[in-house]
Amino acid sequence: MEKLEIRVVEIRGKCPPVFKLGDKIVIEGPKINLKETDAVCTHAFASILPPYIVALRKGIKPSELGLGRGKKAYVQCLDPGPPYTGGGGTVIFEITVVRDEGEKGMESRERGSG
Repeated sequence: MEKLEIRVVEIRGKCPPVFKLGDKIVIEGPKINLKETDAVCTHAFASILPPYIVALRKGIKPSELGLGRGKKAYVQCLDPGPPYTGGGGTVIFEITVVRDEGEKGMESRERGSG
C-alpha cells in the first residue's frame, strides 16, 4: 500500500496551536496513521485533501499536478498569516510518496508474468 509522508518544511509567521518545523502527517491508504503522525490541523488538511492525496497515491507525478518539479509535491496551509489573520501563519508541506518495497516486487512479478 502506498504511503504519503507530509512534512512541515517551512512556517511563515507562526503556527502556535498545531505545527512545528519537521512535524509530519502519515497517510496510508484512506487512513491517517496516528502512531506516526505528529499533528493534524483542519485548516491545513483542507489544502492537502483530494485531489492531491488520491492523485499522488495513484502515481500522478507532482509536476503533472503543478505541485513540484521532482518526486516531491508542495502545498501550503490556507491561512495566509499576517497581516490578514491575527497572529497566525501559513505552513509549507512537502509530500513524498513512499512505496512499500514488498509491493514493488509484486508489481514487477505481475508485469513479467503477463
